Amino acid sequence: MVFESLSEKLQNALGKLKGRGKLTEKDVDLAMREVKLALLEADVNFKVVKKFIKDVKQRAIGSEVMESLTPGQQVVKIVNEELTSLMGEKESKLEFSPTPPTIVLMCGLQGAGKTTTAGKLANLLKKQNKRPLLVACDVYRPAAIKQLQVVGEKVDVPVFSMGDKNDPVDIAKAAVEHGKRNGNDLIIIDTAGRLHIDENLMDELEGIKNGVNPNEILLVVDSMTGQDAVTVAETFNGRLGITGVVLTKLDGDARGGAALSIRSVTGKPIKYVGMGEKLDELRAFHPDRMASRILGMGDVLSLIEKAEESFDAKKAMELEKKIRSQQFTFDDFLDQLDQMKNLGPLDQILGMIPGVNSKQLKNLNVDEKEIVKIEAIIKSMTKEERNDPSIINSSRRKRIAQGSGTSVPEVNRLLKQFKETKKMMKRFTDMEKTMKKKGKFGLPFF
Repeated sequence: MVFESLSEKLQNALGKLKGRGKLTEKDVDLAMREVKLALLEADVNFKVVKKFIKDVKQRAIGSEVMESLTPGQQVVKIVNEELTSLMGEKESKLEFSPTPPTIVLMCGLQGAGKTTTAGKLANLLKKQNKRPLLVACDVYRPAAIKQLQVVGEKVDVPVFSMGDKNDPVDIAKAAVEHGKRNGNDLIIIDTAGRLHIDENLMDELEGIKNGVNPNEILLVVDSMTGQDAVTVAETFNGRLGITGVVLTKLDGDARGGAALSIRSVTGKPIKYVGMGEKLDELRAFHPDRMASRILGMGDVLSLIEKAEESFDAKKAMELEKKIRSQQFTFDDFLDQLDQMKNLGPLDQILGMIPGVNSKQLKNLNVDEKEIVKIEAIIKSMTKEERNDPSIINSSRRKRIAQGSGTSVPEVNRLLKQFKETKKMMKRFTDMEKTMKKKGKFGLPFF
């Protein structure tokens, strides 16, 4: 769950207002005190918290709220709008050059996940029909060039390198020329980081910036460092004039301080967020969706987008036909499980559903091992058994259990569940046919 602790505390504070038929200024004061503490504990910048509370309170004690039939819900709506405004109001997209190539300079401290993020960005934009080139300009960290080459290979994106004996400014310039010759319309430059900011690092980054004139300078920061990330962003912005921020490790134990402070303090937008270690787990940042998730209102749009990316439309149509004609098999079931897994960890998916808060997710035991078990049972069946489970007798059940490392009762349970699912699908299909008949011939007499 994103910002679990902050989310829970904010929902608790605002939940006390929701059920009230009438609100007093004292009620709002008490709730705002709790909200303030929750934000400070989440390591949000003190000045940002002070202004946020002042803005929310000013709007919350206005006549529009106090005289409303649902004042508590109006306050939640205000907090949602102010949180969104705090993080940038709307998505800030990458600026592409009208004359290719677009040059993106990645910078940040060591350990923030810069190299992996460069690969993730290349992977994401490749899906948007760009032809990226990754550039290895970190000539200091052992195996940094090799790491970028491995990442490039995994996402099938070329990597430009001149080894670790050349000047990074010269490497960057040569990479741009190479990209122009080879039709790369997007050049992503991975630079060196340090454990802390120093003059040598900044001088080198300024040299690369002046040498290739990038369209975007993206600062990669670890969201788990909280308010320290804001200090880093201020320093890099002062020297380089960054155009945006990429927050990494947002799926970890991030408290929320960086996400809620960076825009307000630096004036620079968060453009992307890393939601996991896999190379397809980089997402465009939507402030409105993030605010909704923090307040337990879900994120339906992101859920739909993930589903559209993960689910094959052609397969979905074929599946619909099979369900209608009662030809749904264990192979189809396996296919559905694969597509579901592509959506990501189940607790992340559930966190996007409106009304599912962090407290509910804590109590919900999402055991993904069960899915692995189901897959093992199905894969231990023969093709014939998957197509027609009715032929699976007791000796076959023993063989399947043995082959999948499970027990006969577990195999029996899956077979029973599959049978019940098919029955339910048949009922829906029959119901649809009946409704169509009613639509065609008029409602029947009762």
